[in-house]
Amino acid sequence: MQQFIQFVSNNMIMSLVWVGLLVALISMIVKQKTSGFKIAGPSDATLLVNNEDGVFVDIRSRDEYRAGHIAGSVHILSADIKKGSFGDLEKRKATPIIVVCKTGQTAQTAATDLVKAGFEKVYLLKDGMISWNEGNLPLVRGKK
Repeated sequence: MQQFIQFVSNNMIMSLVWVGLLVALISMIVKQKTSGFKIAGPSDATLLVNNEDGVFVDIRSRDEYRAGHIAGSVHILSADIKKGSFGDLEKRKATPIIVVCKTGQTAQTAATDLVKAGFEKVYLLKDGMISWNEGNLPLVRGKK
């Protein structure tokens, strides 16, 4: 214990950085557990769509969506979800909804908004379209 105290006092900045990282990690885990949505990888998301009639909701910009999107996905902008404009998605509150963005970061807000709007099974595609592309999974290009 004496060596630990001596190390901390001799390396104050490094010790504070480690404490900060630990606090950030704990807060991220707590936020994820209390968010109301789950995280699904590409294979889990595909199973949700195929077995439970789930739907991918792509919240990227129109140009990004046209450049390549998951087959059968619904395109709704994040701003529309925030306003409560869900379109045809309103009828699917009990089915799995997998929210997709480019990296998986901006989709967290949209997923939280869907949970608040009463959607029961909301998922976030882990690492967004990056993980989908890394898995060499198919994309549809152009208008839909």
